[in-house]
Amino acid sequence: MPFSLPRRFTLLTVLLVLGGAAATGCGSGAADDGRDLTPGQTRQPEARPSPTSDGFPSAATTGLRPGVALKKVGEVTVLKPGAVVENLEVHGKLNIKADNVTVRNVRVIGEGDWSIIQAEGASGAVIENCEISGDGVVKAQWGVLNQGGDITVRRANIHTVSNSVGTDHGLIEDSYMHDFKEYPGDHVTGPQINGSPQKGLSLTIRHNTILNQISQTSAISIYQDFSRAHDVLIERNLLGGGGYTLYGGQGKFGTPTDIRVIGNVFTRRLFPKGGFWGPVTYFDAKGKGNRFEGNVWEGTGEPVSG
Repeated sequence: MPFSLPRRFTLLTVLLVLGGAAATGCGSGAADDGRDLTPGQTRQPEARPSPTSDGFPSAATTGLRPGVALKKVGEVTVLKPGAVVENLEVHGKLNIKADNVTVRNVRVIGEGDWSIIQAEGASGAVIENCEISGDGVVKAQWGVLNQGGDITVRRANIHTVSNSVGTDHGLIEDSYMHDFKEYPGDHVTGPQINGSPQKGLSLTIRHNTILNQISQTSAISIYQDFSRAHDVLIERNLLGGGGYTLYGGQGKFGTPTDIRVIGNVFTRRLFPKGGFWGPVTYFDAKGKGNRFEGNVWEGTGEPVSG
């Protein structure tokens, strides 16, 4: 049934005071690699993993701060540079259309193309200690979608979306991405890169737990849908699931460079091969600056081959 908001949830355009407090007033893949499986081909695991060991992020270390009350609102659009949005439960989209916006201790239950977006022309968003999801009924494609400049996603608990974070640059760290949701026609991914970062920027994905229990597409995908992939660091994450757990950046726009996959732990908790088909695909070891080093299997410490 269609998801509708109670009447007290109204559409907000938030013009926040600079540095103010809370918002108030309210790529390519092989034919058999899992990326193109139909929903009918999806296999679910028998048990859901709970990654709480070895210091990797979990529900206990990410998401909302305990003991802080949240105010329920509808869709929020932030237009004031430097605004701070905090202590809200947003039903609908949270749209960032200004520079240097901080979103802190916010639950966003999104719908449509995204839960949170940093729009084109905006830069410097920091999204921290947030829970970001769909409602499981109405499709929420992206947890966080970045069409602008630099962005930081930190200590976020992202779930019940088709894709967790879409950005070609920025920092994603200390976050927990899990319990993905597949709708017909979806490619289900954790962080997804579609091409080159903006000039002078790069992307770091560091110390996250990313577990895609769906047998397509990935925990992390580096694609060349729009331009050549380069300058991505994937470091010290716990990774598992998807068709392949990691897509490494090869594509039609040229050899990827400076793709560094270092010191990650790949898990077989979801599928015996890490991903349904295997741990890694489309990584080009010959590209300048590309490194696949120190990546091991959880439990055994055996090396994962790139």
